[in-house]
Amino acid sequence: MDPQPLNELMPEVYDELRQIAQRSMRHERVSHTLQATALVNEVYLRLGHQEEAKWQSRAHFFAAAAQAIRRILIDHARKKGADKRGGGQSRVSLEDAIGIGGGTEVELLDLDEALSELEQLDARAAKVVALRFFGGLNMEEVSTVLGVSKRTVEGDWTTAKAWLRGRLDE
Repeated sequence: MDPQPLNELMPEVYDELRQIAQRSMRHERVSHTLQATALVNEVYLRLGHQEEAKWQSRAHFFAAAAQAIRRILIDHARKKGADKRGGGQSRVSLEDAIGIGGGTEVELLDLDEALSELEQLDARAAKVVALRFFGGLNMEEVSTVLGVSKRTVEGDWTTAKAWLRGRLDE
């Protein structure tokens, strides 16, 4: 794939990005004021400010989109938390977030905080979680983005899930 500027790439990836946004929004409460289309538009605006960026691959683009989605949702949750002092914060199921069963739900801000802590301990494992959860990438795509083997990504994923489970159960 030749490097593409965002305005050329967006029509090719819009539908998939919207599906990722819709999956991300499933974690939000029904009365959430941010809608999937608005989330996609905000991603476009944020990525559009990276004028020098040329997307080398689909995975490269979705890695950047995953980071943007994470920042947008966290910023929105922080604003709502500040507005209502803890009320209305977004909760996510660990099953939905990282494939951990048990029905446990956590605040989106707690998940973000845990991911930030994991970044300090194992940056690559934290990237794997962010790319899978916020970007909707599969193991092969994460492998491509990070430039490591699929087996390495699978190991990082297993390690990250175990660490996050322990951290978020505290």
